[in-house]
Amino acid sequence: MDSLQDDAARVEALAGLSRFRREFYGCLTLRADALFELADAVLCGGGPVVSLPELSLQAVHRRGHGAMYDALTQGHINASRLRMSLAGLELPRGTDGQLSIALDVTPWPRPDAECSPGRLHCHRPCRCDGVRQTIPGWPYQVAAALGGGRSSWTGPLDVVRIGPDDDLTEVTATQVRDLLARLRETGQWREGDPAVLFVLDSGYDIVRLTWLLREEPVRLLGRIRSDRVMHAPAGRRKGPRPGRQPRHGAEFRLADPATHPTPIQESTTVHDRFGQVTARCWSRLHPKLDRRGSWADHQGELPIVEGTLVHLAVEYLPGNRDPKPLWLWHSHPDAAAHDVDRLWRIFLRRFDLEHTFRFFKQTLGLTRPRLRNPEQADRWVWLILAAYTQLRLARCLAEDLRRPWEKPLTPNQLTPGRVRRGYPRIHRTVGTPANAPKATHPGPGRPKGRTSTPAPRHPVGKKQHKKDTPKRSGALQQP
Repeated sequence: MDSLQDDAARVEALAGLSRFRREFYGCLTLRADALFELADAVLCGGGPVVSLPELSLQAVHRRGHGAMYDALTQGHINASRLRMSLAGLELPRGTDGQLSIALDVTPWPRPDAECSPGRLHCHRPCRCDGVRQTIPGWPYQVAAALGGGRSSWTGPLDVVRIGPDDDLTEVTATQVRDLLARLRETGQWREGDPAVLFVLDSGYDIVRLTWLLREEPVRLLGRIRSDRVMHAPAGRRKGPRPGRQPRHGAEFRLADPATHPTPIQESTTVHDRFGQVTARCWSRLHPKLDRRGSWADHQGELPIVEGTLVHLAVEYLPGNRDPKPLWLWHSHPDAAAHDVDRLWRIFLRRFDLEHTFRFFKQTLGLTRPRLRNPEQADRWVWLILAAYTQLRLARCLAEDLRRPWEKPLTPNQLTPGRVRRGYPRIHRTVGTPANAPKATHPGPGRPKGRTSTPAPRHPVGKKQHKKDTPKRSGALQQP
């Protein structure tokens, strides 16, 4: 009976993989055959992708390296259709049916590409002393569905390149709205379902995102700095004289435990990796906003954006016996309606996206090509996302081709790297919708007597343009 169920699952998985491959091929509207075989070459490679010319030597890539570069330069991918195809796949969910989606930015370093436009200063951690530094490059913001339990698998749904003139908060809000519309259209989210949870790391203005997405059925969960100051709801004005009612209540200094009232909820659990974990939460806290930065152009009175604060303290971290506490912000202001233990566990699942980024870069070669134009980089990024999705759909079809020093894994525990080892066998079974190359002859090459002018240089743009802040009333003004 189990063998029949396994065979049925394999047939269903093979059919799903074939459908996605045909749909992906339909999304390639120009230079489709060359782009599709380039993605297959990434999947069927024997080791990490080190360069584009090496991919042209794979058996599944039946064209020359010139056709590969021409496809990245002149090809076209219908990104809207591909986004809809990714949203229509089966996505991991929580026990209550809630979708959890992680958002994070990963940089494509291009420090010496002076002829490449669209670069800006991207955050990049320094491995020498742990200090965060910046590097010129192309930042890409990826949205991926998170699963439950320990796993290195995610479900990429969308990717957007951040430009020098883009506001990260506005771009993120637009990306969330568009993604939610696709989830509705594909039936992944319906009225009455739990709100979609978006998990963010530090670096996002989560309070402004909460305000921009206040009309959408979404919840935001993200990390905030431990030196921020929040305020409780304002009470009635004191004193007999009439006047304006206060807008902010008592201060809640995250770094000062003396200002912390009794938490609404508190839970203590024992984690096998972090030891004793204590989580506490307070409801209806808000920051005091001022007209600087992203709120400088806000029309009317500044709003009161309330949320739930979660304080997480662990006994120890791997390699750190004295860890600092973690502060999380949840956009739902009612802390009594939350499962505080579930919230911090969902936030830990956000780090699965870091494993996906590492697999993209170290194995699939996300940042290996030295492309000049950002449009070429966009096509390559979409090819990598489509290739990773095929690996996710082929999980139950792959065999455990482990090395002698590796531990055996069950089919449900296979990592993306091990699935990629067995993908050439799956490729022979599933076939390819790409057409065979036509017979041709070498091109004429560069015309004689013609020289090209130097390529224009492009400066590195800023990530966000800082807006003018209002001057203090007592400050001296230059004549």
